[in-house]
Amino acid sequence: MGLNHSEETHQRLVEAVPRCTGRQMAEWFQLMNDGPSFLRFDDRVRWLSSEYELAHGHATAIVHEFDLVKAHRRMG
Repeated sequence: MGLNHSEETHQRLVEAVPRCTGRQMAEWFQLMNDGPSFLRFDDRVRWLSSEYELAHGHATAIVHEFDLVKAHRRMG
């Protein structure tokens, strides 16, 4: 699946995640680390959406941001 919206939209969604979900991104990242080891982007989005009753856009933003942070850590 992958990211289907602009980087600007992604940033707005990331900024809204704490307000809309009641959890900070760091908390979502920890849940992603502790959760199932799905390799595919869309499987991780579906898991977050169903497990935590998230809107698809918020789940997508969390997974995409998680991937960006992990990639940055590997490169940095």
